[in-house]
Amino acid sequence: MSKKILVTGGAGFIGSHTVDALIEERGYSVRVYDNLTPQVHGPGADRPAYLHPDAEFIKGDVRDRESLKKAVEGCAIVIHDAAEVGVGQSMYSIDQYISTNVQGTGVLWDILVNEKHTVEKVLVASSMSLYGEGRYFCKEHGRLCLEPRPEAQLREEQWEMRCPSCGRELEPLPTDETKELDCTSVYAQSKKDQEVYSLMIGRAHRVPTVACRYFNCYGPRQSLNNPYTGAAAIFCSAVMNGKPPLIYEDGLQIRDMIHVKDLVRGKLTVLENSAADYGIFNIGTGKPTSILKLAETLIDLCGKSFRPNVIKKFRNGDIRHCYADISRIRSLGFEPRLSIQEGLEDLVRWSRDQEATSRVEEAHRVLVQKGLVR
Repeated sequence: MSKKILVTGGAGFIGSHTVDALIEERGYSVRVYDNLTPQVHGPGADRPAYLHPDAEFIKGDVRDRESLKKAVEGCAIVIHDAAEVGVGQSMYSIDQYISTNVQGTGVLWDILVNEKHTVEKVLVASSMSLYGEGRYFCKEHGRLCLEPRPEAQLREEQWEMRCPSCGRELEPLPTDETKELDCTSVYAQSKKDQEVYSLMIGRAHRVPTVACRYFNCYGPRQSLNNPYTGAAAIFCSAVMNGKPPLIYEDGLQIRDMIHVKDLVRGKLTVLENSAADYGIFNIGTGKPTSILKLAETLIDLCGKSFRPNVIKKFRNGDIRHCYADISRIRSLGFEPRLSIQEGLEDLVRWSRDQEATSRVEEAHRVLVQKGLVR
C-alpha cells in the first residue's frame, strides 16, 4: 500500500499541482485539506473541478485543531502549503496573515508533538520574500548584502541599489540559502516564522522537515481574480480584460519566475531524498526576468498592442532584485525544464478558457489609501 500524504492548501494553485504529481507520477495516496478561501476560490466554493478525482478532500481551516487532527490521522507525510499569500495585502490584513500562517503552523506542530501520529516527514512552504533584497556585487567592494533602499532615494526615482561605500550602482547576483534574512512585509515575516518553527520543532522531535523557499511561481490554476496573487496572473488578467498591466517603479526590477510544474518537481526532489532532511532549499530557475519583460511577453502572447502602465511609484516593502541560486537543490538532481517563454505560453493557453476579473486598480487604491504606495 502506498504512503498517504496530507497536502494542506491542496486545493489551491501550487497545492493542486502537487497533488496531481503525487498521484500520477509517484502513486501516492493523497488527502487534501483546504478552507477554500473566497478570495481565491470565490464565495461559497466547493471542491474545485480541477482537483484530482483520486484525492480525498476535507474542507477545513488549519487553525481548527480538531479538524486538522483528523486530517493528519493515518498520513506518513505532511506537505504544508496552506497560507495566506500576498505582500501588499499582508501589510494591512495583519491578523489574517499572522493567524493563518503562524498560528496555523503552530496548530499543526502541536498535533504532531502531542498526539499519536504516523507522520515521518514534513515539507513546509517557505518563500523567497524572507531574503528581502537579494545579493549584490560592487566592482570595488565585492559581494554585499544590503538594507532596503532609503525612501528619499525612491522619491527621486533612483530605483537601483547602490554601494553604501562608493555609491556605485550594483550588479544583482544569485541569492543562495545562506544569505541573511531581512523580512520587509508581514507576509515575509509570517513565512519566516513558519520556516523557523518547523525546522526547530522538527529537529527537536526527530521529524525530518524540509523548508522549500518558493520563488515567483506562475502557471495554470493561479487565480485570475485575486489581485494579490503572483505578478504573472495579475498581468494576465489585466491583459485579458484589455487593460495595460500596472507596474511599479520602472519595471526593470528582476525576479525568478518558475512555472508551477517545475516548482513541483523541486518539491518531489526534496520529498524523496533523505539528504534534504532538515534542510532549506531555494526552488527557482536561477534565471532573472524583469517585471517589464514579463508584462510585455504576456501582452504579445495575448495579441494586444498596448504598453504596460509603468507608474514610477513604489510600494512599501518592495525589493529591487532577487533571483535564486539553485546550486543546493541542483546537487540533489533538480533541474528546471521550462523557459519563461514556454511557461507563459502555457499560462496564456489555459487562461483563454477562464473567466478573469481584473481587480488590480481596486487593490492599488486600497494600498494608496493605507499609505503603502508613494
